[in-house]
Amino acid sequence: MTQVSVALGIDIGGSGIKGAPVDLATGEFAAERERIATPQPSTPEAVSDVLARLVEGFDLPDDAPVGVAFPAPMDHGVVRFIANLHKSWKGVDVPGLVRDATGREVRAVNDADAAGVGEDRYGAAQGRDGVVLVVTLGTGIGSALLVDGVLVPNTELGHLEIDGHDAERRAAESARERDDLSWEKWAHRLQRYFETVEMLLSPDLIVVGGGVSKQHDKFLPLLDLRAPIIPATLRNRAGIVGAAALATDPVHGH
Repeated sequence: MTQVSVALGIDIGGSGIKGAPVDLATGEFAAERERIATPQPSTPEAVSDVLARLVEGFDLPDDAPVGVAFPAPMDHGVVRFIANLHKSWKGVDVPGLVRDATGREVRAVNDADAAGVGEDRYGAAQGRDGVVLVVTLGTGIGSALLVDGVLVPNTELGHLEIDGHDAERRAAESARERDDLSWEKWAHRLQRYFETVEMLLSPDLIVVGGGVSKQHDKFLPLLDLRAPIIPATLRNRAGIVGAAALATDPVHGH
């Protein structure tokens, strides 16, 4: 693909579908972000109609591709299983569907992977080589693993079993709220989680995102790890920015 300067990033969630053109030189939005409520039922046909409306709503260069951050593990663009959208998404080739709806080149990746790429290229991990782990703490634990800037897709490290528990059931931000934990008690669970991940992967840098990262000073200083652990900087822009960045990458495995 020739070098393009702008790509459209789209982040599909259970309640909203957000999109913005991204300046690939800077990672900044090239126009105001748009949000459209996720249709109910959220079938592939209904969602692809929304994506076509989003694309048409922006004044995009003819060569601008589309990157889609999708809330499920992806097997070269095909949905493996689905929790947050209509069950008929299982087995759907997302890039093919969106290409048919928009007439543009499309790349689709897991939403946590998109956020990780955004932080790696334009955010907290920019310019860092080696093994970078980006973890989002929210309803669950999302993860993205990059090695010298190359994504290792679909890591799902929130579902590691630690001490007999699915890790995100104990350590996600939702667990802190559910169990009414103090920052110190939650940090104790996070310490157990991150030291296990560190033992398995030896990351050079850990970046923590999700809404709770705005309050990083309340819990990150309580963690004692070998790798530096720092807050994400793109926050809720990371999925759109990372999806747009990946839209221009050569696609492996096809």
